[in-house]
Amino acid sequence: MLKSTSIESRPATLRRVRGGAILLAVLAAVFAAAPHVYGNQSLLFTIMTFIVLAQGLNLLYGFTGYLPFGYVGFFGTGAYATSLLVMHTHLPVLMCVAGGGLAAALIGLILGPLLRLSGAYFSIANLAASQIIFFVVSNPNLADITGGPYGLKIEQVYDPQASYYCMLAVLLAACALAAYFRKSGFGMTLRAVKQDPVSAAMAGIDVVRTRLVAWLVSAFVAGLAGGVYAWGISVFYPDAVFTLEFSVFAIVFVLFGGVGTVIGPIVGASVLYTLYAAIGISTPQYFQFIYGGLIVLLVLFLPGGLLSLLQRRGIHVF
Repeated sequence: MLKSTSIESRPATLRRVRGGAILLAVLAAVFAAAPHVYGNQSLLFTIMTFIVLAQGLNLLYGFTGYLPFGYVGFFGTGAYATSLLVMHTHLPVLMCVAGGGLAAALIGLILGPLLRLSGAYFSIANLAASQIIFFVVSNPNLADITGGPYGLKIEQVYDPQASYYCMLAVLLAACALAAYFRKSGFGMTLRAVKQDPVSAAMAGIDVVRTRLVAWLVSAFVAGLAGGVYAWGISVFYPDAVFTLEFSVFAIVFVLFGGVGTVIGPIVGASVLYTLYAAIGISTPQYFQFIYGGLIVLLVLFLPGGLLSLLQRRGIHVF
């Protein structure tokens, strides 16, 4: 009987794997071809950056329910760690980017006790932690190490083409992780912990450890995004990589597309950041009105995000 069940589940498993592979292939093809069709590669690079940030936040919020208001702290840590490694070592830039991701994960490990908090307490504590990191790197007394308020320059490795395709690789990896969280046994464990941590603990699940793994993976993804972003722009100030706007954008993008899905953060970041680039930079007053209206309508009528429209019609959303 068990054997029969296992055999019957294989087609469904294969369909899920095939669906994820197709999604990744489409994303790779679209963003690889886009610079040749649309000349503004800088905008495409920024959109990919926000997709990665939104997907990284989705790994935590979508599967554990923990909403980090200070998620940008991991992004900024990755940017600074990558830049400092480029400046003070002879490592290849890709290894420096990986070091940025690991530095963000290390910060996540240090902040691991925050996971014992919940709800608004966790969100506010995480925001405070990101501000502490910001004040440390922007401290004028540390200008010889971090550049202080004057920022950092890594023009020696500036390569918009290589950094663009590196960000695409990070985007595909983040989406693959989200697909794994959504369909794997570990993802089921995360959802069990999210829905009822007490019952999950009674069932033998190490609740704190499970949350910590998701937290560290999410931090690592944000750190990689920050590292590649620093490589792609080469000159930046603390305000540029620790701005609270990045966290707010990532949260809104996830909510707009659909929390806990793979496609949701992609849709949210692509649609809303394109809207921001079209009207938000030149006429911010109109953008704030439209943006605020969209968020209000979303919360009132589509709390599950845009993709919930498809789910209501019985269409499976990946």
